[in-house]
Amino acid sequence: MKNVGGIDKILRIVAGLVLLSLVFVGPKTMWGLVGLLPLLTGLFGFCPLYPLLGLNTCPVSGKK
Repeated sequence: MKNVGGIDKILRIVAGLVLLSLVFVGPKTMWGLVGLLPLLTGLFGFCPLYPLLGLNTCPVSGKK
C-alpha cells in the first residue's frame, strides 16, 4: 500500500540523497545515514508514520 506520492516522494528522495552525502563529503559524519529513512520511504512510496498520523499524499490510495 502506497501513501507517499508526487512532490512528497521527490522531496524525500532529494533530502535523503543530500543527507546521505554528508557521510562522504562535507563534515563526513555518520549522522548522514539518517538520510536512508527519507530515501527509502521515497523510493518505496510508503511511510510507516503516515498511517499513525492519518496522512496520505498518494492520489491513488491502495495501489501496490
